[in-house]
Amino acid sequence: MSGPVREGDIPRLVADLRAVVVASGAAEVICDVGGVTTADLVTVEAVARLGLAARRAGTGLRLRDPTPALWALLRLVGLAELCVEVEGDPEEREPPLGVEEAVESGDAAR
Repeated sequence: MSGPVREGDIPRLVADLRAVVVASGAAEVICDVGGVTTADLVTVEAVARLGLAARRAGTGLRLRDPTPALWALLRLVGLAELCVEVEGDPEEREPPLGVEEAVESGDAAR
């Protein structure tokens, strides 16, 4: 996906995902969202519908290179934890909710 995602793009994106799954039998679909220029509710709806279509097709959906703004919005609405696995450099984004870093017993408190 690239550019701003419009509401009218969503049915085509879902149809494309279904076609890829049927043609390839893939166990997982990777959607590159690095070119998406907007992080808004239409983009979130697109991700949600793609995730639902993937689940219905018996496959998983992963996002590649979401912007920090899109990742934050997906976390805010609960999609990051429920239906989307994010692929990319984990150092560039915050840890998922419910994950805490371990502290060594010899570490000084900060």
